[in-house]
Amino acid sequence: MRPNALGRTIAGLVAVAGLAAGSVATAGTSFAATATTTQTAAAQPAAVAATQNFGLTTAEAKNVQEFLADYWGYTGAIDGQLGTNSWKAFQRCLATYWGYTGAIDGDPGTNTIKALQRLLKDDYGYTGAIDGIAGAGTRAAFKRFAA
Repeated sequence: MRPNALGRTIAGLVAVAGLAAGSVATAGTSFAATATTTQTAAAQPAAVAATQNFGLTTAEAKNVQEFLADYWGYTGAIDGQLGTNSWKAFQRCLATYWGYTGAIDGDPGTNTIKALQRLLKDDYGYTGAIDGIAGAGTRAAFKRFAA
């Protein structure tokens, strides 16, 4: 009797695997494209939502957020995490005074960093190139800004 039960179990597993394979094989390309698009769209907001403090401590980042709340429309939490909303407010500042021409999207990318470097060069001792790379000199000047 035991071999018969084992045979039925194996036959059942093969049948389930066959049904699953058949379902995938008959799925249209629109289904596959929709699944891929959904996954891509879900991955993008996570990347933008990440915080980027560029070496600031939580206390220093809170100082920056307080500045942004006082002058640039930041309404988020003063939590010391420079996330999307903090960077949107900072981009408004940088667009007004420091030559930032990109989208107000909260992504501290190359153009945001270049504008930040112009601000830091003018008032906070940054002596490096305006290259959009947040290296050691940019981070040190950003700390002075945040102090």
